[in-house]
Amino acid sequence: MLTSLFAGLGLGFSLIVAIGAQNLFVLRQGLRREHVLVVAAICAASDAALIAVGVSGVGLVLHAVPWLIDVVRWAGAVFLVVYGLLAAKRAWRPSGQALQVSSSEGAPASRVTTATRLAPVVLTVLALTWLNPHVYLDTVFLLGTVANTHGDTRWWFALGAMVASVVWFFGLATGARYLSRWLATPRAWRILDGVIAVVMIALGISLVLPR
Repeated sequence: MLTSLFAGLGLGFSLIVAIGAQNLFVLRQGLRREHVLVVAAICAASDAALIAVGVSGVGLVLHAVPWLIDVVRWAGAVFLVVYGLLAAKRAWRPSGQALQVSSSEGAPASRVTTATRLAPVVLTVLALTWLNPHVYLDTVFLLGTVANTHGDTRWWFALGAMVASVVWFFGLATGARYLSRWLATPRAWRILDGVIAVVMIALGISLVLPR
């Protein structure tokens, strides 16, 4: 039981700790300190649902309908490129906003002038999660396949992978605040948005390149 649990925990961490669209968005929200717990909860809950689908064997059904993965792949590519272009626009024409950071005396050193409403944030994180074919490959197929090799303890393996997801997303979202002192200027955010733009567009293009 414990062997399966720790195996799932280890594999879960190895798959999730990587620079990707979802992690970058969670990091950005954590740095802005906007809807942090909601974003982390959606990511963790989505992973848990997909892992459960894979372990229950439903993932085998997806092998019978490969066109479904192609639909997700193209939809995800379009979304990532558009999101990347929006990030590039923010980097090229910044709004002059900076991150709100508390100084050692407790006074705000700078301030975000506008806050993002919850609904667009929720829709974005859902799209970055459910329109990303890599998420299905990692959770439904890979984790589901490996979990089923553990026989009767496969759900303990799944639990370990789910715990890894919870720890990672909540840790990333809440721990991002410690980077805020380096992102307290509009210029720093232009650089961050520039990096996000490059990564998002590159990921989107990579999804539709011939393999």
